[in-house]
Amino acid sequence: MDQQQTGGNWGMIALVWIAGLGAAAQYGKIGVVFDRLPELYPDVGAALGWTVSLVGVIGIVFGVVAGLFVAAFGYRRTLVCCLWLGAAMSALQVLALPFGLFLATRVVEGISHLGIVVAGPTLMAILATGPARGVALTIWSTFFGVSFALLSWLGLPLVEAQGVRALFAAHAVIMVGLAVILHRALRDLPVPARTAFPKLRALPALHLGIYRSPFKLAPAAGWLFYTSCFLAILTLLPPFVPAEARVFVMGAMPLVSIAVSMSLGVVLLRVLPGVRLVQIGFLLCAVTMLWLWVSPGDWRACLALAAAFGLVQGASFAAVPQLNATAADQSEANGAMSQAGNLGNGIGTPLLVAVIATGGYSAMILTVAALLFAGAVVHQILASQRGGRPAVAG
Repeated sequence: MDQQQTGGNWGMIALVWIAGLGAAAQYGKIGVVFDRLPELYPDVGAALGWTVSLVGVIGIVFGVVAGLFVAAFGYRRTLVCCLWLGAAMSALQVLALPFGLFLATRVVEGISHLGIVVAGPTLMAILATGPARGVALTIWSTFFGVSFALLSWLGLPLVEAQGVRALFAAHAVIMVGLAVILHRALRDLPVPARTAFPKLRALPALHLGIYRSPFKLAPAAGWLFYTSCFLAILTLLPPFVPAEARVFVMGAMPLVSIAVSMSLGVVLLRVLPGVRLVQIGFLLCAVTMLWLWVSPGDWRACLALAAAFGLVQGASFAAVPQLNATAADQSEANGAMSQAGNLGNGIGTPLLVAVIATGGYSAMILTVAALLFAGAVVHQILASQRGGRPAVAG
């Protein structure tokens, strides 16, 4: 395919996006079977929440600077090596590991996940040119929701037929296949020259500069509240949804979120700043959580919540260039979003597992509603610190 004529090597873009699906499945393969994990580890109680969240530990520590490490190691090599690493961890998880070792594989899996989600969009930007680059990266942004939907629709029947560990085995096989295919497919792709590895002593100063900026920090601050709730809700809500609607609802929620983000969200961003749309999305999310409090497990409220999440999702990414004019500032803001996303995914599920253990369904719903409302408030505080100054000159 002639990339210059088409604007993008769409076959290669699709392969890299599928690698993103594999990375998202490192969260989702646990999330969709979370209610069945006690079959594997019956005596660990609320500690099961860490099986979801430990994948994010590496991203919490290195999210801001992960791009520097990937640029030094090489984008193609990072993607392929991280696919192999992810496959190895899924293969180990098929074994009857002690719970502590299972958690250790999840931490190592976090290295694989972070490498893929940093290298993937960079390679897609190389594979696309001009307006096609924006389309390609919009497609990339759907990888998490699409992966979760596929796991709900295809993975759960496999689990019903063969057990939880069969899903881990399937994930290992898919990751191996992707590693082999992409190793060959990316071999001749021109990529930027490798850079020097960053010095560890410089990392604290880099983080502090981002955290002090209400422009660089704002998208990440909102993203922290979003990710604290989104994955945790998809993981913990299913047992409270009527059994006859459960598979449909949990598979449809991430797709509804994507559809709203790429349709209504795009339209509203033409007339509203990204931060304002994020705030509207957060407030609508909080209202729908109250709907779920009044009508537990109502499928209509679940889909309304997913739609409101979609407004937050798209507008959060749009806010990065709106608030930060230079490529360097945007890169730092995106790194902060990666770090915040991993932190949110890391704390959300264990927090809500503990809340459910002490207060049940109602406590979970009200806690999520409070977190989502807090996301809107934090954005308002940071907006006041910006003092009405324009985000992007001109």
